[in-house]
Amino acid sequence: MRIEKDLLGEREVPADVYYGIHTLRALENFPLSGYKVAAVLVKAIALIKKSAAEVNAELGYLPKELAQAIGTAANEIMDGKWQDQFVVDALQGGAGTSTNMNVNEVLANRAIEILGGSRGDYQLVHPLNHVNMHQSTNDVYPTALRIAAIWLLKPLSDECAALQQALQDKEADFAGIIKVGRTEMQDAVPIMLGQEFSAYAGAIARDRWRLYKVEERLRQAALGGTAIGTGLNADKKYIYMVNDRVRQYAGVGLARAENMIDVIQNADVFVEVSGLLKALAVNLGKIAHDLRLMSSGPRAGLGEIRLPERQAGSSIMPGKVNPIIPEAVNQVAFHVMASDMAIAMAAQSGQLELNAFMPLIAHHLLESLSLLTNAVKILHEFCIRGVTANCEQCTALLNNSQVSVTALVPHIGYDLASQVARKAMEENTTVREAAIRLAVLPEEKIDAALDPRAMTHPGIAGKPK
Repeated sequence: MRIEKDLLGEREVPADVYYGIHTLRALENFPLSGYKVAAVLVKAIALIKKSAAEVNAELGYLPKELAQAIGTAANEIMDGKWQDQFVVDALQGGAGTSTNMNVNEVLANRAIEILGGSRGDYQLVHPLNHVNMHQSTNDVYPTALRIAAIWLLKPLSDECAALQQALQDKEADFAGIIKVGRTEMQDAVPIMLGQEFSAYAGAIARDRWRLYKVEERLRQAALGGTAIGTGLNADKKYIYMVNDRVRQYAGVGLARAENMIDVIQNADVFVEVSGLLKALAVNLGKIAHDLRLMSSGPRAGLGEIRLPERQAGSSIMPGKVNPIIPEAVNQVAFHVMASDMAIAMAAQSGQLELNAFMPLIAHHLLESLSLLTNAVKILHEFCIRGVTANCEQCTALLNNSQVSVTALVPHIGYDLASQVARKAMEENTTVREAAIRLAVLPEEKIDAALDPRAMTHPGIAGKPK
């Protein structure tokens, strides 16, 4: 054990850990969710610390060798090392201070080792005086969250592109398969199966565009604003230089916010991003529901499509295979929508110059980005690409329905078309047979009007062009 001190007194800290007394107290204070701080957020914070150390050395505030040691330690964290040292619960009081201090302490102790010292020798490298120089949790944490979110948006956008392409491929594959359309779970006019998949592709295309545009909202950073955005205790040159350095290392178009006070106290940008993630979740959920419906049965349901068989579906019913991929996607959608509400409430609950609930926002936002990326990936890889059409069932259901009666309305009027539909229902016959028996039109005109393929395109079926 080693002895460390803080404002509240002395504590024994395990000798073999890189974190220190501030992290130890956070471990004791927040035994809450069991979720650790997202690794991508820790990476972004480490990047900021590396940038700050380099700039502070260039401005003469830190010895060069000390800044280099901090930078080396930060590089190790950014490469994925020492993840077991970031032990603070994702949900914590203090607006993210515990996470910031966890990173500060790990960087300080690792830098001490690099310089030949022993962990806890903060005279050599201090977590606050050196690693946290010219910084506050209040400008570091939200800036790191913006960087982390931008990093996670790219893979999500890529997976959405792959899903859109998979849906468009099915649109082409199913272009010639006609089936019953449905509104309010009731039979409606005919539609091509490919047209249904084109609508799914269109929805995902909109989501891709939204994700592309929302990155712009995340590029305004408050780094250098320190405690409340006024920049107290930060050299003016540092403020400009550190933002440039972070942008360089992060590989994203980050820019210093013109109003850093605004960016530190207001979290509405994260609500905006979350809202667009919710929109994607809604579209994914709708598609997943439809896939489950159209594949239901397979013999006692709609059975219009077949989903890839991924695993046995029942511990009691032999031969049963369930639509597990759409079901999993639905659950991710529910989770993301619930997270969106938590983010909105946390952002609204900020008070005066700071939002104390940034850890909740960070946890839910980054989790939603990761969950959606994984959900979109399994949807297109494990489900959409393997979907096949049950053409016989689509035809049988269409022939057994009365949806084609709608095409008679321009020719004979709504009331007479209703009589045809009623007669077909009462006599359990087809619309064509009922129309012929009622002699509503010459037979050849009835056949032209009831051509199901003509009903899937704009215009009046059976009317001469």
